[in-house]
Amino acid sequence: MADLRHYDEADFKETVLDSTRPVLVDFYADWCGPCRMMNPVINELVTEYSEQVEIGKLDTDASPGVAIRFGIMGIPTLGLFIGGKMVDRLVGYPGPQGVRSWLDRALEKSQAA
Repeated sequence: MADLRHYDEADFKETVLDSTRPVLVDFYADWCGPCRMMNPVINELVTEYSEQVEIGKLDTDASPGVAIRFGIMGIPTLGLFIGGKMVDRLVGYPGPQGVRSWLDRALEKSQAA
């Protein structure tokens, strides 16, 4: 079983941007209600999608520089990174099925490119 990773300013380049695998980053803050609603979905995705994508979280309060660099204006935001670039994003919490549908589409689109 895969583990949920936690990223920060110090390791973001090495663990996300330099990764050879696709990486899904959940940009969140502890005080954010919709972010807390996203937590169980992210935990399920870690198991369900472990073969396709690495999944982790980044606290935007603790690492604001990363959030600013990637134009994170609202949270929760899910960002899919491939080859050092954010190739797709989902802002807000559309519910469990909405998150899965977005991730499936984003992964398909990135594989087709």
